[in-house]
Amino acid sequence: MDKLIQTILGDFPNAWDVDEVMKQYPVEYKESMNTVLTQELKRFNGLIKIVKSSLKDIKLALMGKIVMNSALEAASKSLFNGKVPDLWMKKSYPSLKPLGSYVADLKSRLAFFQKWIDLGIPVIFFISAFFFTQSFLTGVLQNYARKYTIPIDEIIFDFEFFN
Repeated sequence: MDKLIQTILGDFPNAWDVDEVMKQYPVEYKESMNTVLTQELKRFNGLIKIVKSSLKDIKLALMGKIVMNSALEAASKSLFNGKVPDLWMKKSYPSLKPLGSYVADLKSRLAFFQKWIDLGIPVIFFISAFFFTQSFLTGVLQNYARKYTIPIDEIIFDFEFFN
């Protein structure tokens, strides 16, 4: 179990300082993506915190340094069985992936947002990275509506499929 915990925590990022990110990406009328970014970071911070704290607590409980409560016991059983603990899923985006795939997916989502913070608003978005995809899509519509002064309720997404 200790090796599994170390593998997950090894390159797991810390929660973001959303106030600092908001200085770099302030709320602006013509840039709704700044608001989308900070909302997503707040959601992911909750998940990051529960993943890190639960893994550290499980490790301490297995060493006998703290009491193993029922939530930690259930989480450790899930980890042992290769499943995502319910403790994490309460703060998580929906996922049916097993533990290994879930952790890899989570880390790729976190890397996407870190890259956004470091390099600016992406030209291409990893839409699956979002907790709340609808807010991203609404932000895209708002940006377009505000740029071209069109009422947002008159704009729709349109798609063309190619063979």
